[in-house]
Amino acid sequence: MNWINRLKEKWKVKNSGQFVLILIAFALTGSTVLIIKKPIVDYFTVDGEKSTIFTIIYFICILPIYNIILLLYGSLLGQFDFFWNYEKKMIDRFRRKKKKGKEIKNK
Repeated sequence: MNWINRLKEKWKVKNSGQFVLILIAFALTGSTVLIIKKPIVDYFTVDGEKSTIFTIIYFICILPIYNIILLLYGSLLGQFDFFWNYEKKMIDRFRRKKKKGKEIKNK
């Protein structure tokens, strides 16, 4: 149970009920992405064989879709504020990595 308490602290979750709703939202989002993946792969590939380019494009496209679905489930479960803050932190991490890459180029 120690990992649960650490996550509660990290996520600043008020109670166990909220924690469970957050985990359910993550689980539903992952399951939904898996469900929509098969038709997408079948449509864009021949006999299910994926090229490297397809894989790269798929992961670039699925990230925003995943985030939108996560916000949707979070809203439906009454946890929109948590997931909106979670999204903002993730976007901030991408921005910091991008800035670090520019700093290295400028040196």
